[in-house]
Amino acid sequence: MSRTVLVTGANRGLGLELTRQLLAQGAHVVATCRHPGKATALNALGGAHPGRVHVLPLDVGSESSRAELVRELPLVLGEARLDLLLNNAGVLHSGERFGQVTQAALEESLRVNAIGPFLLTQALAAFLRDGATVANLSSQLGSIARVTRFGTPSYCAGKAAQNMLGAQLAQALAPRGIVVLQLHPGWVQTDMGGAQAPLRVQESAAGLLRVIERATPAQSGTFLDWQGQTLPW
Repeated sequence: MSRTVLVTGANRGLGLELTRQLLAQGAHVVATCRHPGKATALNALGGAHPGRVHVLPLDVGSESSRAELVRELPLVLGEARLDLLLNNAGVLHSGERFGQVTQAALEESLRVNAIGPFLLTQALAAFLRDGATVANLSSQLGSIARVTRFGTPSYCAGKAAQNMLGAQLAQALAPRGIVVLQLHPGWVQTDMGGAQAPLRVQESAAGLLRVIERATPAQSGTFLDWQGQTLPW
């Protein structure tokens, strides 16, 4: 039986590659992004895999957008349930300098990188099958233990908050056997990571999917990298 997966931020970068590789594995994918009409590459994947890709609008940081997804999802899933929820969508304010960090940037990062994935998972809990997996794409920049310099504080704070909320989700969903992971994808060659990043998006996505596939209930709530190594909080 093929898996049913929901991916946020599926229109580009890591989200698009995760969607591509999941389809290659035979999965049915609900692929979400803010502007489906502009998601050329994602829509092309849908054309190449008829009946196995449903592209739906979602701004993960918007309460009304999350609510609309919850209303639309039964029409797409029917009687099926999600085997995997991949919370990939995120935002990065690069170039932040001390003395110039804005409240708006901090609030947006917390809303999109932490609050949105938590509340989306909460809202979609009824659509997750027992024993499913929730994978939150985090970053080693959210590790407090690894802070050695000042840089991208809004992103770091958002990912640190996401890590805590992911650990909370792990506790809330444990009675249903649902595994919740916080995953660092590595420094990847995406619009966010930049061309100088050492890791190709295909390699990162493949590694992340391997970690997700092999995850056990004992690992729920943990912070792992794309190779399955435990990271410090």
